Amino acid sequence: MINELLPTLTPKIAALRRDVHAHPELAFNEKRTAEKVADYLEALGLEVHRGLARTGVVAKLSLGGSPRAIGLRADMDALPLSELNTFPHHSIHEGKMHACGHDGHTAMLLGAAEVLSKLRNFDGTVYFIFQPAEEHEGGGRVMVEEGLFERFPMDMVFGLHNWPGLPAGSIGVTEGPVMAGTDRFEIVITGHGGHAAMPHQAVDVVLAGSALVQALQSLVSRNTDPLDSAVVSVTRFNAGHADNVLPETAVLGGTVRTLNGDLQDALEEGVRRICTGIEATYRVSIDLHYARGYPPTVNAAEPSDIARDVAQHVATDGLVYLQLPPSMGAEDFAYMAKVVPACYVWLGNGPGEGGCMLHSPYYDFNDEIIATGIRYWVRLAERALAP
Repeated sequence: MINELLPTLTPKIAALRRDVHAHPELAFNEKRTAEKVADYLEALGLEVHRGLARTGVVAKLSLGGSPRAIGLRADMDALPLSELNTFPHHSIHEGKMHACGHDGHTAMLLGAAEVLSKLRNFDGTVYFIFQPAEEHEGGGRVMVEEGLFERFPMDMVFGLHNWPGLPAGSIGVTEGPVMAGTDRFEIVITGHGGHAAMPHQAVDVVLAGSALVQALQSLVSRNTDPLDSAVVSVTRFNAGHADNVLPETAVLGGTVRTLNGDLQDALEEGVRRICTGIEATYRVSIDLHYARGYPPTVNAAEPSDIARDVAQHVATDGLVYLQLPPSMGAEDFAYMAKVVPACYVWLGNGPGEGGCMLHSPYYDFNDEIIATGIRYWVRLAERALAP
């Protein structure tokens, strides 16, 4: 039984987690982490495949004769952030830190692989997916493009993320949109510089840029259904260096986020349309660089039902949150969820006090939730692939 294995396994997994925390690696450079993961899985007797999306690892565990298969996914990369913690397992690499808990995600999935390999209480195939480059670089997209689901066919795929602010060991399961799609833009406005005392002899890029910032807000306030969630934020506006000079150029940048894939398309078209209008109105030249990012993460009905049922059996103190409001943060698990039915849940990491929120230089994964995370993965596999 799992309760007999966890007292010995959990401290080992916690130690592994702290080792990974102390040796953070950035996107597509998770070489040490991937090697530890693959070696651990091979020692369990699993079939291990290395090198998908450069540093990704996929392990296969099959039992019985059922053709059913599911995927369990954890991310492995760290953030380009200098850690301010001083505990013994703090990062040894300046400017790199596990500030989002991917060290804990990796460790818990390894623990689940060990338990499942020993209990062997399912009929079908479990694929353990250790993904690189979740932070900004789209490692999930690369794994899909390199044939993740062709090489390892599966009926459903599941993801998990720790969530500071939710009680430790609680689980949040939301059917439908759970994380936003996110795009980035940079806009270079070119006019004609001149003396600030003689603006009629110039083409003012600051005026054009100011109008552009205001016009972009209409995309949400006047062009988007109020029942749809969307954000258009200009976060950078750089122009000029002197009080008496009208600059030649201005550079603006920002982000677009939404929970609806169709709206993501419409907002991009809207940004382009407004840029064209400002260009004509203010006699400037505008160069728009619009980069599509992660699509919205949307949980499908069937895997969400399974996750909800499992969560009610394993969550600490029975705390399960159904239909939590989605986050406007983004997650490249979305690329996997666009291919096969998927469910992505939040595992409470405890109060986010003392700056211990995601992406904080004081963040640390809560080792007290490791056992709950392992239980969740194990029961999920047993439930989805019940004999």
